[in-house]
Amino acid sequence: QVQVVQSGGGLAQPGGSLTLSCTVSGSHFSIDGMGWYRQDPEKERELVASISSIPTRIKYADFVKGRFTISRGRGSDKNTVYLQMNSLSSEDTAVYYCNVHGLYYSDYADYWGQGTHVTVSS
Repeated sequence: QVQVVQSGGGLAQPGGSLTLSCTVSGSHFSIDGMGWYRQDPEKERELVASISSIPTRIKYADFVKGRFTISRGRGSDKNTVYLQMNSLSSEDTAVYYCNVHGLYYSDYADYWGQGTHVTVSS
């Protein structure tokens, strides 16, 4: 069974920073890519950033370019993806979800974290 567990998030002031992390675990599972999405109640879930495994490709939504950085751990931390969020604004307030795309036994599938609230407010 594949598990995706998120941590981080919370409250930040405008201009501040937060870091999200997400760790995937499970046997017979190979990671193809990892990413972060966000959703607020009035919008559809949207891609924030993603990072693929082989080759390593990173994609950012236009609204976070230059402010957010996605990265993956190395070595024993390779199953963890991070999202460093800087220069936060109220428009970044949303629930952030980690997505992991990978091969479980012989089938590709998407797995989601539990969601993390990010609130940007003074």
